[in-house]
Amino acid sequence: MIHHYDVIVVGGGHAGCEAAAASARAGAETALITLKFDGIGQMSCNPAIGGLGKGHLVREIDAMDGVMGQVADMAGIQFRMLNRRKGPAVQGPRAQMDRALYRQAMQNTISQAANLATLEGEVVDINYANGKLEGIILADGTVLTAKAVVLTTGTFLRGIIRLGQKATPAGRVGDPSAVRLAERLDDLGFPLGRLKTGTPPRLDSRTINWEILEEQPGDDIPEMFSFLSSKPHARQISCAITYTNARTHDIIRRDLDKSAIYGGYFESTGPRYCPSIEDKVVRFAERESHQIFLEPEGLTTDLVYPNGISTSLPEETQEEFVKSIRGLEQARITQFGYAIEYDYVDPKSLRYTLETRNLENLFLAGQINGTTGYEEAAGQGLVAGLNAAGKALGKENVQFLRSESYIGVMIDDLITRGVTEPYRMFTSRAEFRLSLRADNADQRLTPKGIELGVVSAERKERFGEKLQVLEHYRDVLAKKSLSPSEAMDHGIVISKDGIRRTGLDLLTYPEVNLSRLAEFWPELKEIDQQTTILLENDSVYSRYLERQNQEAKSLTEDERCRIPDEIDYMSMKGLSGELRSKLNTIRPETLGQAGRIEGMTPSALAYILSTVNRKTSYSQAGQ
Repeated sequence: MIHHYDVIVVGGGHAGCEAAAASARAGAETALITLKFDGIGQMSCNPAIGGLGKGHLVREIDAMDGVMGQVADMAGIQFRMLNRRKGPAVQGPRAQMDRALYRQAMQNTISQAANLATLEGEVVDINYANGKLEGIILADGTVLTAKAVVLTTGTFLRGIIRLGQKATPAGRVGDPSAVRLAERLDDLGFPLGRLKTGTPPRLDSRTINWEILEEQPGDDIPEMFSFLSSKPHARQISCAITYTNARTHDIIRRDLDKSAIYGGYFESTGPRYCPSIEDKVVRFAERESHQIFLEPEGLTTDLVYPNGISTSLPEETQEEFVKSIRGLEQARITQFGYAIEYDYVDPKSLRYTLETRNLENLFLAGQINGTTGYEEAAGQGLVAGLNAAGKALGKENVQFLRSESYIGVMIDDLITRGVTEPYRMFTSRAEFRLSLRADNADQRLTPKGIELGVVSAERKERFGEKLQVLEHYRDVLAKKSLSPSEAMDHGIVISKDGIRRTGLDLLTYPEVNLSRLAEFWPELKEIDQQTTILLENDSVYSRYLERQNQEAKSLTEDERCRIPDEIDYMSMKGLSGELRSKLNTIRPETLGQAGRIEGMTPSALAYILSTVNRKTSYSQAGQ
């Protein structure tokens, strides 16, 4: 029997859930195919959401009415804002999750979504004709047709788990790897590579000496991921911190040749910014210790995730080095750490919609594109899901720009530069990070979601109310002012130049905040916490934002200059051979994207623009 859908999403991980939910919100009849329903929303590695850069992605997903932030708020058992001592642009929300609560909340969200069906099965083949995908085939022979398909295979494509010298084909512990699908992608000519990642051993909480360890509590006033949430749903807990030591490092060095990573069993590249403990000991040999965060995996489980000791050393070595760590002398390992190697598709073969160039109507999202992390996967799922639905329903493409979102930064980085190691989001990757803050993600993206019709009525109403409040107090602050002498009377030191400063001006001074201003302007005491954060954070960067906004405007204009698909870069004799080759491989879709290709020069960019203009003129003349 043949079943038809507008969009089929393959994989129930973070990318798949976000893609399926986005496609369904966009009005497409969507099917989510997963090996088993119980695996939907499973946190395969660390029990946490968010972090530096990653927290920005979660807030942006939520601003588009995505599901990750709302689910995380239901399952969070410890919320912390990272980098509080630094500027608001580089602060990132992070929360420990209860794995079971997260999985259940995600499954409930997916089950209750309109336009979304869930099917269990393994996708083994792709149907296509004339360069266009037409559907997929399951292992039991079931044929599903669709106008668009989103693949979110995670680490399953020819996945191999390695633990010491042991090798086991698997997508993750307990689940088989996807060999036949990987072979089909190979047959279709997709540029495949291999990457690896790893996970630490899991510990039994009852065997850890918590009393001698440094406690790490959450924030006194938790900040939620979703703009619709006000407080945590679950009981809050503390984590703990411990450290490796010289003996730990000696044990690891002694058995490096037994590690899957250092024993010559891997040829692929792992994540530089989330290295294994073997990598840390080798690369940072001068360090006497490395920090380990002991993160409980939930409120009703005894499992603990020791964040910081990801490893592929043999079981007996893991037992020995874990017990050498303070507080873990009696710790029992319930699941050993391991490394996993898997296939990925070179993301330079994708369009900004995450549709593949090789096969029309096929979209890719998540670790299949060379990324690492739940948040990066979910961000791609949002982009692929919206665009797959748009393709199926005959709507315009949805593009996220670098100047408006971290999602846009990530997509552009992937399709323009590709990856040489698993890609991870950092605030340093965003040149417009002063305006791309976690606290203003809804102001940047919710209007886009409203325009696309993918935002709920509740979010639209609450967003409108929030903007009204924000504009009201901005207006209040703009109309109030102090002279230098009046400011001095209130203990605020400013230049004695006779110029009156408005409330907005005064907020730009480091020692001034809304609480200080409320001492003599009492009506400011009524401002809620969310509005306070926005007003104060805007003021911190107000002197720099005007210039950055001009740069963002210029970038936006370059993104509007489209480059025709059929342009022949290899015939552009005015460019170097190396640049012609890069352009031919990446095939930038806009002048802005072309300008970000490594080695691009202003003169080369001008040459490309003139070629595009000539081609456009010829086309128009022939019509």
